Amino acid sequence: MIGRSSGDEVARPGSRALDAFEQIYRANVEAVMAYFARRCAEPQTVADLTSETFVRAAGGFGGFDLRRGSARAWLFGIAAHVYARHCELTAHGRDAVTRLAGRRALDTDEIDELAGRIDAERAGRELVERCSQLPELERAAFELVDLAGLTPKEAATALGVSRVVLRKRLSRARTRLRKGASQR
Repeated sequence: MIGRSSGDEVARPGSRALDAFEQIYRANVEAVMAYFARRCAEPQTVADLTSETFVRAAGGFGGFDLRRGSARAWLFGIAAHVYARHCELTAHGRDAVTRLAGRRALDTDEIDELAGRIDAERAGRELVERCSQLPELERAAFELVDLAGLTPKEAATALGVSRVVLRKRLSRARTRLRKGASQR
């Protein structure tokens, strides 16, 4: 049963699956949106990637198993895949028409709200840019734990590595970032 406000405990999919998913959504939508706001400067892209993450999560909710990790870690795993796919499509410049065709134009209020969120995440975006110099697993560990607020256990689950590996990579990332900040 869902008993915590974090959205981590989930009832088995069934008659209450919609309510369970709604609670997970409400508990995590801000964190997922912040994840994308640290990576993207365009409000429409932040909104689209956040929406795509939850559409994919809704589609895969029947297969979600709390024994494999928390709902938050599961969502960040999906968000990471959504962002990687977005980067791949952007880098290759293909499917532009498809991406634009499914977009709902944002209202002025929505654009203003997302622009505010993007501005609020500017320091995080700068840190993410510095993190781009780190090896991929170190960067991902740092982002999920220190920027997105996942526990090391949740981040390890989202990345598909053991907690020991995650903690080692997280420690290395923090050390490298501290050294890089002191050299500036």
